[in-house]
Amino acid sequence: QLPAGSLQLTLYQYKTCPFCSKVRAFLDYHGLPYEIVEVNPIMRKEIKFSSYRKVPILLANAGSPLQLNDSSVIISAIKTYLISKRNSLEEIVSFYPPMKTVTEQGKEVFEYGNKYWLMLDEKETKRVYPVKEVRVEEMKWRKWADDWLVHLISPNVYRTPREALASFDYIVREGKFGTVEGFFAKYMGAVAMFFISKRLKKRHHLQDNVREDLYEAVNEWVKAVGKHRLFMGGNQPNLADLAVYGVLRVMEGLEAFDDMMVHTKIQPWYQRMEEVIQKA
Repeated sequence: QLPAGSLQLTLYQYKTCPFCSKVRAFLDYHGLPYEIVEVNPIMRKEIKFSSYRKVPILLANAGSPLQLNDSSVIISAIKTYLISKRNSLEEIVSFYPPMKTVTEQGKEVFEYGNKYWLMLDEKETKRVYPVKEVRVEEMKWRKWADDWLVHLISPNVYRTPREALASFDYIVREGKFGTVEGFFAKYMGAVAMFFISKRLKKRHHLQDNVREDLYEAVNEWVKAVGKHRLFMGGNQPNLADLAVYGVLRVMEGLEAFDDMMVHTKIQPWYQRMEEVIQKA
Protein backbone atom coordinates (compact mmCIF):
# COMPACT_ATOMS: atom_id res chain seq x y z
CA GLN A 1 0.00 0.00 0.00
CA LEU A 2 1.26 3.48 -0.88
CA PRO A 3 0.53 6.50 1.31
CA ALA A 4 -2.36 8.55 -0.13
CA GLY A 5 -1.22 11.03 -2.78
CA SER A 6 2.36 9.70 -2.89
CA LEU A 7 2.04 8.71 -6.56
CA GLN A 8 0.08 11.01 -8.89
CA LEU A 9 -0.72 9.42 -12.23
CA THR A 10 -2.17 10.75 -15.50
CA LEU A 11 -2.86 8.30 -18.32
CA TYR A 12 -3.00 9.57 -21.91
CA GLN A 13 -4.95 7.03 -23.90
CA TYR A 14 -7.46 5.97 -26.54
CA LYS A 15 -10.13 4.08 -24.63
CA THR A 16 -10.41 1.35 -27.27
CA CYS A 17 -6.62 0.76 -27.59
CA PRO A 18 -5.66 -2.70 -26.22
CA PHE A 19 -2.30 -1.43 -24.91
CA CYS A 20 -4.07 1.36 -22.96
CA SER A 21 -6.63 -1.14 -21.68
CA LYS A 22 -3.77 -3.29 -20.32
CA VAL A 23 -2.43 -0.34 -18.31
CA ARG A 24 -5.91 0.51 -16.95
CA ALA A 25 -6.46 -3.12 -15.88
CA PHE A 26 -3.12 -3.05 -14.03
CA LEU A 27 -3.75 0.30 -12.30
CA ASP A 28 -7.33 -0.66 -11.36
CA TYR A 29 -6.33 -4.04 -9.94
CA HIS A 30 -3.63 -2.40 -7.79
CA GLY A 31 -6.07 0.27 -6.57
CA LEU A 32 -3.96 3.14 -7.91
CA PRO A 33 -5.96 6.32 -8.57
CA TYR A 34 -5.22 8.03 -11.89
CA GLU A 35 -6.59 10.72 -14.14
CA ILE A 36 -7.45 9.93 -17.75
CA VAL A 37 -6.81 12.23 -20.70
CA GLU A 38 -8.58 10.89 -23.79
CA VAL A 39 -6.44 11.71 -26.82
CA ASN A 40 -7.97 12.71 -30.13
CA PRO A 41 -6.55 10.04 -32.48
CA ILE A 42 -6.49 12.38 -35.49
CA MET A 43 -5.01 15.62 -34.13
CA ARG A 44 -3.33 14.18 -30.98
CA LYS A 45 -2.89 17.69 -29.60
CA GLU A 46 -3.24 16.34 -26.04
CA ILE A 47 0.22 14.73 -26.37
CA LYS A 48 1.94 17.54 -28.28
CA PHE A 49 4.24 17.95 -25.24
CA SER A 50 5.75 14.52 -26.04
CA SER A 51 8.28 13.52 -28.70
CA TYR A 52 6.94 9.97 -28.21
CA ARG A 53 3.75 10.04 -30.31
CA LYS A 54 2.04 6.81 -29.30
CA VAL A 55 -0.34 5.96 -26.46
CA PRO A 56 -0.40 4.97 -23.70
CA ILE A 57 1.75 7.61 -22.04
CA LEU A 58 1.76 7.74 -18.25
CA LEU A 59 2.83 10.90 -16.44
CA ALA A 60 3.87 9.91 -12.93
CA ASN A 61 4.79 12.21 -10.09
CA ALA A 62 6.41 10.56 -7.09
CA GLY A 63 8.23 13.66 -5.92
CA SER A 64 9.37 14.70 -9.38
CA PRO A 65 7.44 14.49 -12.70
CA LEU A 66 8.32 11.63 -15.03
CA GLN A 67 7.01 10.38 -18.39
CA LEU A 68 6.67 6.61 -18.93
CA ASN A 69 6.15 5.20 -22.43
CA ASP A 70 5.16 1.73 -23.71
CA SER A 71 2.46 -0.25 -21.90
CA SER A 72 4.74 -3.09 -20.74
CA VAL A 73 7.41 -0.67 -19.48
CA ILE A 74 4.74 1.30 -17.59
CA ILE A 75 3.44 -1.87 -15.93
CA SER A 76 6.89 -3.30 -15.07
CA ALA A 77 8.20 0.02 -13.72
CA ILE A 78 5.17 0.83 -11.56
CA LYS A 79 4.96 -2.77 -10.26
CA THR A 80 8.67 -2.61 -9.34
CA TYR A 81 8.04 0.70 -7.55
CA LEU A 82 5.16 -0.82 -5.56
CA ILE A 83 7.29 -3.76 -4.39
CA SER A 84 10.74 -2.20 -4.00
CA LYS A 85 11.26 0.61 -1.52
CA ARG A 86 14.97 1.00 -2.38
CA ASN A 87 14.87 2.96 -5.63
CA SER A 88 13.13 6.11 -6.80
CA LEU A 89 10.71 5.77 -9.70
CA GLU A 90 13.14 7.79 -11.82
CA GLU A 91 15.93 5.29 -11.15
CA ILE A 92 13.62 2.34 -11.88
CA VAL A 93 12.57 3.82 -15.24
CA SER A 94 16.26 4.19 -16.20
CA PHE A 95 16.49 0.36 -16.11
CA TYR A 96 14.24 0.24 -19.21
CA PRO A 97 16.32 2.09 -21.82
CA PRO A 98 14.74 2.90 -25.22
CA MET A 99 16.63 1.47 -28.19
CA LYS A 100 16.06 2.58 -31.76
CA THR A 101 15.42 -0.31 -34.17
CA VAL A 102 14.27 -0.60 -37.78
CA THR A 103 11.25 -2.77 -38.71
CA GLU A 104 11.01 -5.05 -41.76
CA GLN A 105 9.15 -2.20 -43.47
CA GLY A 106 12.14 0.11 -42.91
CA LYS A 107 10.38 2.18 -40.24
CA GLU A 108 12.36 3.44 -37.24
CA VAL A 109 10.77 2.48 -33.91
CA PHE A 110 11.79 2.45 -30.27
CA GLU A 111 12.07 -0.88 -28.47
CA TYR A 112 12.58 -1.06 -24.71
CA GLY A 113 15.12 -3.33 -23.08
CA ASN A 114 14.10 -5.54 -20.15
CA LYS A 115 10.46 -4.50 -20.43
CA TYR A 116 9.03 -7.75 -19.04
CA TRP A 117 11.40 -7.80 -16.04
CA LEU A 118 10.67 -6.46 -12.58
CA MET A 119 13.84 -4.85 -11.22
CA LEU A 120 13.96 -6.49 -7.80
CA ASP A 121 16.72 -7.66 -5.50
CA GLU A 122 17.07 -11.31 -4.54
CA LYS A 123 14.90 -11.09 -1.43
CA GLU A 124 12.10 -9.21 -3.22
CA THR A 125 12.24 -11.63 -6.16
CA LYS A 126 11.86 -14.62 -3.80
CA ARG A 127 8.81 -12.97 -2.20
CA VAL A 128 7.07 -12.29 -5.53
CA TYR A 129 8.29 -15.37 -7.41
CA PRO A 130 8.83 -18.25 -4.94
CA VAL A 131 10.13 -20.44 -7.78
CA LYS A 132 11.97 -19.38 -10.92
CA GLU A 133 9.38 -21.01 -13.24
CA VAL A 134 6.66 -18.61 -12.01
CA ARG A 135 8.65 -15.61 -13.23
CA VAL A 136 9.54 -17.24 -16.55
CA GLU A 137 5.89 -18.17 -17.17
CA GLU A 138 4.61 -14.67 -16.40
CA MET A 139 7.17 -13.05 -18.73
CA LYS A 140 6.47 -15.54 -21.53
CA TRP A 141 2.72 -14.85 -21.54
CA ARG A 142 3.07 -11.07 -21.16
CA LYS A 143 5.24 -11.16 -24.29
CA TRP A 144 2.72 -13.45 -26.00
CA ALA A 145 -0.07 -10.92 -25.30
CA ASP A 146 2.00 -8.16 -26.98
CA ASP A 147 3.47 -10.16 -29.85
CA TRP A 148 0.51 -12.34 -30.83
CA LEU A 149 -2.82 -11.81 -29.05
CA VAL A 150 -2.98 -8.06 -29.68
CA HIS A 151 -2.52 -8.64 -33.45
CA LEU A 152 -5.68 -10.75 -33.56
CA ILE A 153 -7.94 -7.91 -32.39
CA SER A 154 -8.11 -5.67 -35.50
CA PRO A 155 -8.58 -8.49 -38.06
CA ASN A 156 -11.44 -9.81 -35.91
CA VAL A 157 -13.28 -6.59 -35.03
CA TYR A 158 -12.98 -5.26 -38.63
CA ARG A 159 -13.55 -8.68 -40.24
CA THR A 160 -16.57 -7.64 -42.35
CA PRO A 161 -17.85 -4.20 -43.45
CA ARG A 162 -20.73 -4.55 -40.97
CA GLU A 163 -18.38 -5.40 -38.07
CA ALA A 164 -16.01 -2.59 -39.08
CA LEU A 165 -18.89 -0.09 -38.95
CA ALA A 166 -20.06 -1.41 -35.55
CA SER A 167 -16.49 -1.17 -34.22
CA PHE A 168 -16.06 2.43 -35.40
CA ASP A 169 -19.47 3.36 -34.02
CA TYR A 170 -18.13 2.20 -30.63
CA ILE A 171 -14.75 3.93 -31.13
CA VAL A 172 -16.40 7.27 -32.00
CA ARG A 173 -18.87 6.96 -29.12
CA GLU A 174 -16.14 6.22 -26.57
CA GLY A 175 -13.36 8.37 -28.04
CA LYS A 176 -12.73 12.09 -28.27
CA PHE A 177 -14.23 13.30 -31.55
CA GLY A 178 -16.15 16.41 -32.61
CA THR A 179 -19.56 15.83 -34.26
CA VAL A 180 -18.41 16.30 -37.87
CA GLU A 181 -15.04 14.67 -37.20
CA GLY A 182 -16.83 11.72 -35.59
CA PHE A 183 -19.12 11.26 -38.59
CA PHE A 184 -16.19 11.12 -41.03
CA ALA A 185 -14.10 9.00 -38.67
CA LYS A 186 -16.91 6.46 -38.34
CA TYR A 187 -17.53 5.89 -42.04
CA MET A 188 -14.11 6.57 -43.53
CA GLY A 189 -12.35 4.86 -40.63
CA ALA A 190 -14.53 1.77 -40.97
CA VAL A 191 -13.75 1.47 -44.69
CA ALA A 192 -10.01 2.08 -44.13
CA MET A 193 -9.74 -0.40 -41.25
CA PHE A 194 -11.68 -3.07 -43.16
CA PHE A 195 -8.95 -3.00 -45.84
CA ILE A 196 -6.09 -2.54 -43.34
CA SER A 197 -7.34 -5.56 -41.40
CA LYS A 198 -6.92 -7.64 -44.58
CA ARG A 199 -3.29 -6.47 -44.81
CA LEU A 200 -2.75 -7.31 -41.14
CA LYS A 201 -4.27 -10.73 -41.72
CA LYS A 202 -1.69 -11.36 -44.45
CA ARG A 203 1.22 -9.84 -42.48
CA HIS A 204 0.58 -12.06 -39.46
CA HIS A 205 -0.20 -15.15 -41.56
CA LEU A 206 -3.72 -15.58 -40.19
CA GLN A 207 -6.24 -18.12 -41.44
CA ASP A 208 -8.96 -17.14 -43.93
CA ASN A 209 -11.42 -17.26 -41.05
CA VAL A 210 -9.59 -15.07 -38.52
CA ARG A 211 -11.99 -16.14 -35.78
CA GLU A 212 -10.23 -19.52 -35.76
CA ASP A 213 -6.92 -17.85 -34.83
CA LEU A 214 -8.65 -15.93 -32.04
CA TYR A 215 -10.31 -19.08 -30.70
CA GLU A 216 -7.05 -21.05 -30.83
CA ALA A 217 -5.11 -18.29 -29.05
CA VAL A 218 -7.71 -17.89 -26.32
CA ASN A 219 -7.96 -21.64 -25.72
CA GLU A 220 -4.16 -21.83 -25.63
CA TRP A 221 -4.22 -19.25 -22.82
CA VAL A 222 -6.95 -21.13 -20.92
CA LYS A 223 -4.94 -24.36 -21.23
CA ALA A 224 -1.81 -22.57 -19.91
CA VAL A 225 -3.73 -21.33 -16.84
CA GLY A 226 -4.98 -24.91 -16.32
CA LYS A 227 -7.87 -26.39 -14.38
CA HIS A 228 -6.26 -26.21 -10.96
CA ARG A 229 -5.60 -22.46 -10.77
CA LEU A 230 -8.06 -19.59 -10.65
CA PHE A 231 -5.53 -17.41 -12.48
CA MET A 232 -2.06 -17.88 -13.92
CA GLY A 233 -0.92 -16.08 -10.76
CA GLY A 234 -2.67 -18.69 -8.59
CA ASN A 235 -5.36 -17.30 -6.28
CA GLN A 236 -4.75 -13.78 -7.55
CA PRO A 237 -3.97 -12.47 -11.08
CA ASN A 238 -0.37 -11.87 -12.04
CA LEU A 239 0.86 -9.45 -14.72
CA ALA A 240 0.17 -11.98 -17.50
CA ASP A 241 -3.47 -12.34 -16.39
CA LEU A 242 -3.88 -8.56 -16.38
CA ALA A 243 -2.26 -8.20 -19.82
CA VAL A 244 -4.44 -10.85 -21.49
CA TYR A 245 -7.60 -9.52 -19.83
CA GLY A 246 -6.75 -5.94 -20.83
CA VAL A 247 -6.26 -6.91 -24.48
CA LEU A 248 -9.45 -9.00 -24.75
CA ARG A 249 -11.58 -6.43 -22.92
CA VAL A 250 -11.45 -3.94 -25.82
CA MET A 251 -13.73 -6.25 -27.84
CA GLU A 252 -16.56 -6.12 -25.28
CA GLY A 253 -19.88 -5.21 -26.89
CA LEU A 254 -18.73 -6.34 -30.34
CA GLU A 255 -19.60 -9.47 -32.30
CA ALA A 256 -16.06 -10.86 -32.03
CA PHE A 257 -16.29 -10.80 -28.22
CA ASP A 258 -19.66 -12.60 -28.16
CA ASP A 259 -18.35 -15.24 -30.58
CA MET A 260 -15.25 -15.73 -28.43
CA MET A 261 -17.37 -16.29 -25.33
CA VAL A 262 -19.52 -18.90 -27.11
CA HIS A 263 -16.81 -20.80 -29.00
CA THR A 264 -13.96 -20.91 -26.43
CA LYS A 265 -13.47 -21.86 -22.77
CA ILE A 266 -12.45 -18.34 -21.68
CA GLN A 267 -15.66 -17.28 -19.91
CA PRO A 268 -15.03 -18.62 -16.34
CA TRP A 269 -11.53 -17.08 -16.18
CA TYR A 270 -12.73 -13.83 -17.77
CA GLN A 271 -15.58 -13.48 -15.25
CA ARG A 272 -13.19 -14.11 -12.36
CA MET A 273 -10.94 -11.34 -13.72
CA GLU A 274 -13.89 -8.93 -13.93
CA GLU A 275 -14.91 -9.70 -10.35
CA VAL A 276 -11.42 -9.34 -8.85
CA ILE A 277 -10.81 -6.01 -10.63
CA GLN A 278 -14.22 -4.66 -9.59
CA LYS A 279 -13.44 -5.56 -5.96
CA ALA A 280 -10.07 -3.81 -6.18
